[in-house]
Formats: sequence, C-alpha cells, structure tokens
Amino acid sequence: MVQGRGEWFRATRDMNRVHVYYSGKVQGIGFRLAAEDTARALGVKGWVKNLADSRVEIVAEADENVLEDFLSKLKSYFAGNIKDTNIKSQKATGEFNDFEIAL
Repeated sequence: MVQGRGEWFRATRDMNRVHVYYSGKVQGIGFRLAAEDTARALGVKGWVKNLADSRVEIVAEADENVLEDFLSKLKSYFAGNIKDTNIKSQKATGEFNDFEIAL
C-alpha cells in the first residue's frame, strides 16, 4: 500500500527516533540479535550494527514510550557489558519498514 503525504505525516508525527552508541563489551555477546528480537517484539523500526571501534550503533524509531521500553530492556539484558551509552533524540523520518541487523 502506498501512503499518501497526509498518511505518512500522521504516522511519523507521533514517532520519535533515537541514535544510540553503546560501548564496553558489547560485541560478540549477542547484543545485535537481542536488539533485533526485542525491537521486532515491540514494533520498533530501524537497525543495529557493530562498529570497527568495538561499539554498537542503533538507529530506532517508535513512539516515545516504546523506545524507552526498548532501550530499558537492552540496558537490563546487558547491564554488565555496557560501559557507556550515548543517546541522541532526533526527528523520526518513517524510512524504516522493519528492524534489522545492518552490516
């Protein structure tokens, strides 16, 4: 189904976007798979990927309360592995159809 401009606007105006960087022992422990599974279960759209500097990067879009739940679950699951979290809130673009592990 193709969305008209008005439908797209209504769908994205209530959504938020976060751009998150996690550092610590966050690679090689199932972080990306857990992020993907959790995001899909909650209806979060976006992606997660490993970075060459050993951090993990996430871009995610959903309603604010859903994003808070998503990030809270990741923090809880990997509390012993996450050393630092850098979160930037941004305007949602509505560009994602799903949540995936990016290369």
